[in-house]
Amino acid sequence: MANILISGASVAGLTLAFWLREHGFAVTVVERAPSLRDGGYKIDIRGAALDVAARMGLLDEVRRHSTDMRVARFVDARGRQIGTMSAQLFGGREGDDVEIMRGDLTRLLHAAADDGVEYVFDDSITALRETPEGVWVTFANNPARTFDLVVGADGLHSTVRALAFGEESRFVHDLGHHISIFTVPNHLGLDRTEMMYPAPGRSTGMYSTGRGDDAKAMFLFSSPPVEYDRRDAVQQKKLLADLFSRQGWEVPRLLDAMWDAPDFYLDSISQVRMDRWSSGRVALVGDAAYAASPASGQGTSLALVGAYVLAGCLAEAAGDHAAGFAAYERDMRHFAEENQKLAANNLKGMVLKSAAQIRFQMLMLRLMPRLPGKDRMIERVTGPIRTAANAITIRDYRTPAS
Repeated sequence: MANILISGASVAGLTLAFWLREHGFAVTVVERAPSLRDGGYKIDIRGAALDVAARMGLLDEVRRHSTDMRVARFVDARGRQIGTMSAQLFGGREGDDVEIMRGDLTRLLHAAADDGVEYVFDDSITALRETPEGVWVTFANNPARTFDLVVGADGLHSTVRALAFGEESRFVHDLGHHISIFTVPNHLGLDRTEMMYPAPGRSTGMYSTGRGDDAKAMFLFSSPPVEYDRRDAVQQKKLLADLFSRQGWEVPRLLDAMWDAPDFYLDSISQVRMDRWSSGRVALVGDAAYAASPASGQGTSLALVGAYVLAGCLAEAAGDHAAGFAAYERDMRHFAEENQKLAANNLKGMVLKSAAQIRFQMLMLRLMPRLPGKDRMIERVTGPIRTAANAITIRDYRTPAS
Protein backbone atom coordinates (compact mmCIF):
# COMPACT_ATOMS: atom_id res chain seq x y z
CA MET A 1 0.00 0.00 0.00
CA ALA A 2 1.63 3.25 -1.15
CA ASN A 3 2.06 6.04 1.38
CA ILE A 4 1.15 9.35 -0.28
CA LEU A 5 1.67 12.90 1.01
CA ILE A 6 -0.68 15.65 -0.20
CA SER A 7 0.30 19.28 0.28
CA GLY A 8 -2.82 21.43 0.68
CA ALA A 9 -6.16 20.87 2.40
CA SER A 10 -8.47 22.71 0.04
CA VAL A 11 -10.80 21.35 -2.65
CA ALA A 12 -8.22 19.44 -4.72
CA GLY A 13 -6.29 18.10 -1.75
CA LEU A 14 -9.32 16.96 0.23
CA THR A 15 -10.96 15.36 -2.80
CA LEU A 16 -7.72 13.54 -3.62
CA ALA A 17 -7.42 12.35 -0.01
CA PHE A 18 -10.96 10.92 -0.18
CA TRP A 19 -10.38 8.99 -3.39
CA LEU A 20 -6.88 7.75 -2.53
CA ARG A 21 -8.24 6.41 0.74
CA GLU A 22 -11.13 4.76 -1.13
CA HIS A 23 -8.59 3.03 -3.39
CA GLY A 24 -6.65 1.72 -0.39
CA PHE A 25 -3.70 4.12 -0.20
CA ALA A 26 -2.28 5.48 3.05
CA VAL A 27 -2.75 9.25 2.96
CA THR A 28 -1.21 12.18 4.84
CA VAL A 29 -2.30 15.78 4.22
CA VAL A 30 -0.09 18.70 5.28
CA GLU A 31 -1.62 22.19 5.41
CA ARG A 32 0.16 25.48 6.08
CA ALA A 33 -2.85 27.00 7.87
CA PRO A 34 -3.38 26.17 11.56
CA SER A 35 -6.82 24.74 10.80
CA LEU A 36 -9.16 24.06 7.91
CA ARG A 37 -9.62 27.13 5.71
CA ASP A 38 -13.37 27.74 5.84
CA GLY A 39 -13.57 31.23 4.34
CA GLY A 40 -13.62 32.17 0.69
CA TYR A 41 -16.14 33.22 -1.89
CA LYS A 42 -18.87 31.76 -4.10
CA ILE A 43 -17.78 28.92 -6.37
CA ASP A 44 -19.54 26.88 -9.04
CA ILE A 45 -19.76 23.12 -9.56
CA ARG A 46 -20.77 22.13 -13.08
CA GLY A 47 -20.84 19.30 -15.57
CA ALA A 48 -18.41 16.46 -14.86
CA ALA A 49 -17.67 17.81 -11.39
CA LEU A 50 -21.28 17.18 -10.37
CA ASP A 51 -20.73 13.52 -11.26
CA VAL A 52 -17.66 13.41 -9.00
CA ALA A 53 -19.60 15.00 -6.12
CA ALA A 54 -22.36 12.44 -6.63
CA ARG A 55 -19.87 9.54 -6.57
CA MET A 56 -18.58 10.89 -3.25
CA GLY A 57 -22.11 10.84 -1.85
CA LEU A 58 -22.00 14.63 -1.38
CA LEU A 59 -24.26 16.01 -4.09
CA ASP A 60 -27.38 16.26 -1.93
CA GLU A 61 -25.41 18.06 0.80
CA VAL A 62 -23.85 20.37 -1.78
CA ARG A 63 -27.29 21.30 -3.05
CA ARG A 64 -28.53 21.90 0.49
CA HIS A 65 -25.69 24.42 0.90
CA SER A 66 -26.46 26.20 -2.36
CA THR A 67 -26.16 29.98 -2.18
CA ASP A 68 -29.63 30.26 -3.76
CA MET A 69 -28.68 33.64 -5.20
CA ARG A 70 -31.58 35.38 -6.91
CA VAL A 71 -30.49 38.48 -8.80
CA ALA A 72 -27.54 40.65 -9.80
CA ARG A 73 -28.14 44.41 -9.78
CA PHE A 74 -25.85 46.92 -11.49
CA VAL A 75 -25.55 50.44 -10.13
CA ASP A 76 -23.76 53.65 -11.06
CA ALA A 77 -21.47 55.81 -8.91
CA ARG A 78 -24.50 57.36 -7.18
CA GLY A 79 -26.10 53.99 -6.43
CA ARG A 80 -28.82 54.25 -9.06
CA GLN A 81 -29.83 50.94 -10.64
CA ILE A 82 -28.76 50.76 -14.29
CA GLY A 83 -29.34 47.07 -15.04
CA THR A 84 -30.39 43.70 -13.64
CA MET A 85 -29.70 40.09 -14.48
CA SER A 86 -30.76 36.77 -13.01
CA ALA A 87 -28.18 35.28 -10.69
CA GLN A 88 -28.06 32.13 -12.81
CA LEU A 89 -27.20 34.02 -15.99
CA PHE A 90 -24.79 36.31 -14.14
CA GLY A 91 -22.87 33.25 -12.97
CA GLY A 92 -23.14 31.45 -16.31
CA ARG A 93 -25.08 28.63 -14.69
CA GLU A 94 -27.86 26.49 -16.12
CA GLY A 95 -29.67 23.26 -15.35
CA ASP A 96 -28.12 21.29 -12.51
CA ASP A 97 -25.16 23.63 -11.91
CA VAL A 98 -24.65 24.49 -8.24
CA GLU A 99 -23.16 27.56 -6.58
CA ILE A 100 -21.82 27.10 -3.04
CA MET A 101 -19.54 29.02 -0.70
CA ARG A 102 -15.98 27.66 -0.81
CA GLY A 103 -15.90 27.27 2.98
CA ASP A 104 -19.06 25.15 2.94
CA LEU A 105 -17.63 22.85 0.26
CA THR A 106 -14.32 22.54 2.11
CA ARG A 107 -16.09 21.48 5.30
CA LEU A 108 -18.16 18.87 3.42
CA LEU A 109 -15.06 17.45 1.74
CA HIS A 110 -13.10 17.32 4.99
CA ALA A 111 -15.91 15.50 6.76
CA ALA A 112 -16.01 12.96 3.93
CA ALA A 113 -12.22 12.52 3.93
CA ASP A 114 -11.65 12.54 7.70
CA ASP A 115 -11.59 8.90 8.78
CA GLY A 116 -8.43 7.07 7.81
CA VAL A 117 -6.51 10.18 6.67
CA GLU A 118 -3.69 11.77 8.68
CA TYR A 119 -3.83 15.59 8.82
CA VAL A 120 -0.89 17.79 9.79
CA PHE A 121 -1.93 21.43 10.16
CA ASP A 122 0.26 24.48 10.75
CA ASP A 123 3.14 23.03 8.76
CA SER A 124 4.57 23.11 5.25
CA ILE A 125 7.06 21.32 3.04
CA THR A 126 10.53 22.88 2.88
CA ALA A 127 12.46 20.39 0.73
CA LEU A 128 11.95 17.29 -1.44
CA ARG A 129 14.58 14.74 -2.39
CA GLU A 130 13.90 11.57 -4.33
CA THR A 131 15.65 8.48 -2.97
CA PRO A 132 15.54 4.76 -3.81
CA GLU A 133 12.97 4.39 -1.02
CA GLY A 134 10.67 7.22 -2.16
CA VAL A 135 10.61 10.97 -1.56
CA TRP A 136 12.39 12.34 1.49
CA VAL A 137 10.40 15.36 2.71
CA THR A 138 11.45 17.97 5.24
CA PHE A 139 8.93 20.17 7.02
CA ALA A 140 9.02 23.57 8.68
CA ASN A 141 7.76 22.31 12.05
CA ASN A 142 7.91 18.51 12.09
CA PRO A 143 10.59 15.82 11.59
CA ALA A 144 11.47 14.71 8.06
CA ARG A 145 9.66 11.68 6.65
CA THR A 146 9.79 9.51 3.54
CA PHE A 147 6.74 8.96 1.35
CA ASP A 148 6.24 6.83 -1.74
CA LEU A 149 4.65 9.74 -3.63
CA VAL A 150 4.06 13.46 -3.06
CA VAL A 151 1.24 15.47 -4.64
CA GLY A 152 1.09 19.26 -4.67
CA ALA A 153 -2.48 20.45 -4.25
CA ASP A 154 -1.25 23.76 -2.88
CA GLY A 155 -2.69 26.27 -5.29
CA LEU A 156 -1.52 28.93 -7.71
CA HIS A 157 1.68 29.66 -5.77
CA SER A 158 2.49 26.00 -5.15
CA THR A 159 5.51 25.23 -2.98
CA VAL A 160 5.64 21.66 -4.29
CA ARG A 161 5.71 22.93 -7.88
CA ALA A 162 8.57 25.30 -7.08
CA LEU A 163 10.59 22.56 -5.36
CA ALA A 164 10.03 19.86 -7.98
CA PHE A 165 9.63 21.80 -11.25
CA GLY A 166 11.31 25.18 -10.82
CA GLU A 167 10.65 28.90 -10.59
CA GLU A 168 6.99 30.01 -10.53
CA SER A 169 7.54 32.56 -13.32
CA ARG A 170 7.99 29.69 -15.80
CA PHE A 171 4.45 28.45 -15.26
CA VAL A 172 2.21 31.22 -13.88
CA HIS A 173 0.83 33.52 -16.59
CA ASP A 174 -0.72 36.83 -15.50
CA LEU A 175 -3.93 37.67 -17.42
CA GLY A 176 -3.58 41.38 -16.77
CA HIS A 177 -6.08 41.62 -13.92
CA HIS A 178 -6.23 41.32 -10.13
CA ILE A 179 -8.99 40.26 -7.76
CA SER A 180 -9.57 41.00 -4.08
CA ILE A 181 -12.28 39.47 -1.89
CA PHE A 182 -12.99 39.82 1.82
CA THR A 183 -15.80 39.73 4.37
CA VAL A 184 -17.62 42.95 5.32
CA PRO A 185 -20.73 43.81 7.37
CA ASN A 186 -23.91 43.44 5.33
CA HIS A 187 -24.82 47.10 5.79
CA LEU A 188 -27.04 47.08 2.67
CA GLY A 189 -29.15 44.23 4.04
CA LEU A 190 -28.59 42.12 0.93
CA ASP A 191 -30.45 38.81 0.77
CA ARG A 192 -29.26 36.46 -1.99
CA THR A 193 -28.48 39.53 -4.06
CA GLU A 194 -25.32 40.61 -5.85
CA MET A 195 -24.59 44.30 -6.37
CA MET A 196 -22.10 45.37 -9.05
CA TYR A 197 -20.65 48.81 -9.71
CA PRO A 198 -18.77 48.84 -13.03
CA ALA A 199 -16.27 51.58 -13.82
CA PRO A 200 -13.61 51.81 -16.56
CA GLY A 201 -10.89 49.30 -15.69
CA ARG A 202 -12.47 48.68 -12.29
CA SER A 203 -15.39 46.63 -11.02
CA THR A 204 -16.65 46.50 -7.43
CA GLY A 205 -19.17 44.05 -6.08
CA MET A 206 -20.92 43.12 -2.86
CA TYR A 207 -23.10 40.11 -2.22
CA SER A 208 -24.72 38.14 0.56
CA THR A 209 -26.27 34.68 0.50
CA GLY A 210 -28.70 35.75 3.22
CA ARG A 211 -27.02 33.65 5.90
CA GLY A 212 -25.82 35.67 8.85
CA ASP A 213 -24.93 39.34 9.06
CA ASP A 214 -21.91 39.28 6.76
CA ALA A 215 -21.41 39.97 3.08
CA LYS A 216 -18.50 39.63 0.68
CA ALA A 217 -16.86 42.57 -1.05
CA MET A 218 -15.13 41.95 -4.37
CA PHE A 219 -12.77 44.23 -6.28
CA LEU A 220 -11.58 43.52 -9.81
CA PHE A 221 -9.15 45.70 -11.72
CA SER A 222 -7.04 45.54 -14.85
CA SER A 223 -3.35 46.21 -14.42
CA PRO A 224 0.12 45.18 -15.52
CA PRO A 225 1.95 42.89 -13.09
CA VAL A 226 2.02 44.54 -9.65
CA GLU A 227 4.92 44.09 -7.25
CA TYR A 228 3.94 43.39 -3.63
CA ASP A 229 4.71 40.98 -0.82
CA ARG A 230 2.15 38.17 -0.97
CA ARG A 231 2.46 37.66 2.79
CA ASP A 232 2.07 41.35 3.70
CA ALA A 233 -1.69 41.96 3.95
CA VAL A 234 -1.23 45.56 5.12
CA GLN A 235 0.79 46.42 2.02
CA GLN A 236 -1.85 44.79 -0.19
CA LYS A 237 -4.67 46.67 1.53
CA LYS A 238 -2.88 49.97 0.96
CA LEU A 239 -2.46 49.08 -2.69
CA LEU A 240 -6.17 48.35 -3.09
CA ALA A 241 -7.19 51.48 -1.18
CA ASP A 242 -5.04 53.64 -3.46
CA LEU A 243 -6.35 52.04 -6.64
CA PHE A 244 -10.02 52.52 -5.67
CA SER A 245 -9.71 55.80 -3.75
CA ARG A 246 -11.72 57.84 -6.27
CA GLN A 247 -14.51 55.34 -6.90
CA GLY A 248 -18.13 56.04 -6.03
CA TRP A 249 -21.10 53.97 -4.81
CA GLU A 250 -20.28 52.07 -1.57
CA VAL A 251 -16.57 51.75 -2.33
CA PRO A 252 -15.32 54.09 0.46
CA ARG A 253 -17.36 52.21 3.05
CA LEU A 254 -16.17 48.83 1.79
CA LEU A 255 -12.57 49.98 1.88
CA ASP A 256 -13.04 51.19 5.46
CA ALA A 257 -14.32 47.74 6.42
CA MET A 258 -11.39 46.12 4.61
CA TRP A 259 -8.91 47.05 7.36
CA ASP A 260 -10.70 44.81 9.87
CA ALA A 261 -11.53 41.98 7.47
CA PRO A 262 -10.36 38.64 8.89
CA ASP A 263 -10.00 36.97 5.49
CA PHE A 264 -8.53 39.58 3.14
CA TYR A 265 -7.39 38.10 -0.18
CA LEU A 266 -5.69 39.75 -3.14
CA ASP A 267 -3.94 38.09 -6.05
CA SER A 268 -3.43 38.28 -9.77
CA ILE A 269 -5.89 36.58 -12.08
CA SER A 270 -3.47 34.07 -13.54
CA GLN A 271 -3.28 30.67 -15.15
CA VAL A 272 -0.82 27.84 -14.68
CA ARG A 273 0.36 26.23 -17.92
CA MET A 274 2.74 23.29 -17.82
CA ASP A 275 3.95 20.72 -20.35
CA ARG A 276 3.77 18.01 -17.71
CA TRP A 277 2.25 17.65 -14.27
CA SER A 278 4.62 15.08 -12.81
CA SER A 279 8.33 14.70 -12.18
CA GLY A 280 9.55 11.39 -10.85
CA ARG A 281 7.49 10.58 -7.75
CA VAL A 282 5.98 14.08 -7.47
CA ALA A 283 2.77 15.23 -9.19
CA LEU A 284 0.48 18.26 -9.16
CA VAL A 285 -3.30 18.58 -9.12
CA GLY A 286 -5.82 21.44 -9.23
CA ASP A 287 -4.59 25.04 -9.39
CA ALA A 288 -1.00 23.95 -8.78
CA ALA A 289 -1.03 22.15 -12.13
CA TYR A 290 -3.64 23.88 -14.32
CA ALA A 291 -5.17 26.89 -12.60
CA ALA A 292 -7.77 28.32 -14.95
CA SER A 293 -8.13 31.52 -12.85
CA PRO A 294 -11.28 32.87 -11.15
CA ALA A 295 -12.28 34.34 -14.51
CA SER A 296 -12.97 30.87 -15.88
CA GLY A 297 -15.48 29.98 -13.16
CA GLN A 298 -14.15 26.43 -13.42
CA GLY A 299 -11.34 26.20 -10.89
CA THR A 300 -13.39 24.19 -8.40
CA SER A 301 -14.68 21.79 -11.04
CA LEU A 302 -11.14 21.23 -12.32
CA ALA A 303 -9.98 20.48 -8.78
CA LEU A 304 -12.76 17.96 -8.12
CA VAL A 305 -12.37 16.18 -11.44
CA GLY A 306 -8.57 16.27 -11.46
CA ALA A 307 -8.32 14.74 -7.99
CA TYR A 308 -10.76 11.97 -8.91
CA VAL A 309 -8.87 11.17 -12.10
CA LEU A 310 -5.42 11.22 -10.46
CA ALA A 311 -6.48 8.87 -7.66
CA GLY A 312 -8.18 6.54 -10.13
CA CYS A 313 -5.20 6.39 -12.47
CA LEU A 314 -2.83 5.62 -9.60
CA ALA A 315 -5.14 2.84 -8.45
CA GLU A 316 -5.33 1.30 -11.93
CA ALA A 317 -1.54 1.45 -12.26
CA ALA A 318 -1.17 -0.87 -9.26
CA GLY A 319 1.98 0.70 -7.83
CA ASP A 320 3.51 1.91 -11.09
CA HIS A 321 3.41 5.64 -10.39
CA ALA A 322 4.97 6.56 -13.75
CA ALA A 323 2.16 4.80 -15.60
CA GLY A 324 -0.43 6.29 -13.26
CA PHE A 325 0.84 9.85 -13.71
CA ALA A 326 0.98 9.40 -17.49
CA ALA A 327 -2.61 8.14 -17.59
CA TYR A 328 -3.71 11.07 -15.43
CA GLU A 329 -2.27 13.52 -17.92
CA ARG A 330 -3.88 11.72 -20.87
CA ASP A 331 -7.29 11.74 -19.21
CA MET A 332 -7.15 15.33 -17.91
CA ARG A 333 -5.18 17.42 -20.42
CA HIS A 334 -8.02 18.22 -22.83
CA PHE A 335 -10.45 19.01 -20.02
CA ALA A 336 -7.99 21.38 -18.36
CA GLU A 337 -7.16 23.21 -21.58
CA GLU A 338 -10.80 23.62 -22.62
CA ASN A 339 -11.67 25.19 -19.28
CA GLN A 340 -8.68 27.49 -19.34
CA LYS A 341 -9.91 28.89 -22.66
CA LEU A 342 -12.96 30.37 -20.91
CA ALA A 343 -11.01 32.93 -18.90
CA ALA A 344 -9.95 35.44 -21.55
CA ASN A 345 -13.44 35.93 -22.97
CA ASN A 346 -15.05 36.07 -19.53
CA LEU A 347 -12.65 38.79 -18.41
CA LYS A 348 -13.85 41.06 -21.20
CA GLY A 349 -17.28 41.20 -19.58
CA MET A 350 -16.08 41.32 -15.99
CA VAL A 351 -13.92 44.44 -16.27
CA LEU A 352 -14.93 46.85 -19.04
CA LYS A 353 -12.38 49.22 -20.51
CA SER A 354 -14.43 52.38 -21.06
CA ALA A 355 -17.56 54.26 -20.02
CA ALA A 356 -18.93 53.68 -23.51
CA GLN A 357 -18.62 49.91 -23.10
CA ILE A 358 -20.40 50.11 -19.75
CA ARG A 359 -23.27 52.11 -21.22
CA PHE A 360 -23.62 49.64 -24.10
CA GLN A 361 -23.58 46.61 -21.79
CA MET A 362 -26.23 48.11 -19.51
CA LEU A 363 -28.38 49.03 -22.53
CA MET A 364 -28.23 45.45 -23.78
CA LEU A 365 -29.21 44.18 -20.32
CA ARG A 366 -32.29 46.39 -20.32
CA LEU A 367 -33.25 45.46 -23.88
CA MET A 368 -32.51 41.75 -23.76
CA PRO A 369 -35.88 40.57 -22.32
CA ARG A 370 -37.60 42.17 -25.33
CA LEU A 371 -35.16 41.15 -28.06
CA PRO A 372 -36.25 38.35 -30.44
CA GLY A 373 -32.77 36.83 -30.33
CA LYS A 374 -32.41 36.75 -26.55
CA ASP A 375 -32.10 32.96 -26.43
CA ARG A 376 -29.16 33.08 -28.81
CA MET A 377 -27.56 35.78 -26.68
CA ILE A 378 -27.94 33.68 -23.55
CA GLU A 379 -26.50 30.66 -25.36
CA ARG A 380 -23.42 32.70 -26.22
CA VAL A 381 -22.84 33.09 -22.46
CA THR A 382 -23.73 29.62 -21.19
CA GLY A 383 -22.86 27.46 -24.22
CA PRO A 384 -19.04 27.63 -24.01
CA ILE A 385 -19.14 27.06 -20.24
CA ARG A 386 -21.39 24.03 -20.62
CA THR A 387 -19.19 22.56 -23.34
CA ALA A 388 -16.00 23.01 -21.32
CA ALA A 389 -17.59 21.70 -18.11
CA ASN A 390 -18.49 18.46 -19.89
CA ALA A 391 -15.29 18.06 -21.92
CA ILE A 392 -14.38 14.84 -20.13
CA THR A 393 -16.14 11.53 -19.57
CA ILE A 394 -16.04 10.48 -15.93
CA ARG A 395 -15.22 6.78 -16.02
CA ASP A 396 -15.01 4.13 -13.34
CA TYR A 397 -11.44 3.45 -12.22
CA ARG A 398 -10.73 -0.08 -11.13
CA THR A 399 -7.66 -1.61 -9.55
CA PRO A 400 -6.37 -4.71 -11.39
CA ALA A 401 -7.45 -6.87 -8.46
CA SER A 402 -11.07 -5.73 -8.82
